[in-house]
Amino acid sequence: MAAASGSRQQRWSLAGATALVTGGSKGIGHAVVEELAGFGARVHTCARNAADLEESRRRWAEKGLVVTVSVCDVSVPADREKLMDTVKSTFDGKLDILVNNAGQAFFKAAAECTAEDYSHVMATNLESSFHLCQLAHPLLVGSSIAGGGSVVHISSIAQATWVSQGSRSTASPKTEFYYDAGAMNQLTRSLAAEWSPDKIRVNCVAPGAIMTDMVKQVEPELLAQKMSHVPMQRAGEVEEVASVVSFLCMPASSYITGQVICIDGGRTISG
Repeated sequence: MAAASGSRQQRWSLAGATALVTGGSKGIGHAVVEELAGFGARVHTCARNAADLEESRRRWAEKGLVVTVSVCDVSVPADREKLMDTVKSTFDGKLDILVNNAGQAFFKAAAECTAEDYSHVMATNLESSFHLCQLAHPLLVGSSIAGGGSVVHISSIAQATWVSQGSRSTASPKTEFYYDAGAMNQLTRSLAAEWSPDKIRVNCVAPGAIMTDMVKQVEPELLAQKMSHVPMQRAGEVEEVASVVSFLCMPASSYITGQVICIDGGRTISG
């Protein structure tokens, strides 16, 4: 599994690698696709909106990036199985990297959360990641890149600190229901331990406030108030998440597994 004996260029390259990134048409997922492909990987990505996917694919092709796409709703088990069949066919039965990025942020007062709300968030964010890991395992076992196969989950700092829509002084602040994030982190640790003998590393990144389309829609005054709790006094950029994800997929990170890395400008240490 060790990749330390390779050259510096080999340790910091994904040339020849194959990757699946879910939810790659926008935001963090889009940046992850570009970063992995930019380091030489062949990438397949999926999303629910065919038009968004095709527009992204066209732009990636113009940049010379090797990316294929397919429509998939990861909350639907049959869609996940079809997605993995597509990946298996596209990459001739080989997969080196799985990035479980597709997910849904959900703001609602806890007392108003319905069973349907809970089930949908868990199916989209947690169940889909676990199922895709199961489906990808036989392909990841055959990874040929130095350091072995790599799985990276995207969770949230909501597993470590309270995140809301509004401020604490708001009459009825709505919690960001990433209740799946804590489970995602434990799934990361459990799979890392179980799959290490298979030469598969499993890690997780937990972003804080990142300048996705959703965050850009937040009122400037409210965003400034939230950033006052961040030691670095700003929101992160999607590329700052993508760079960490890419590192965790490289041979350079071959001795890192079972870790949850917060990308939050210090928010989780600021109380």
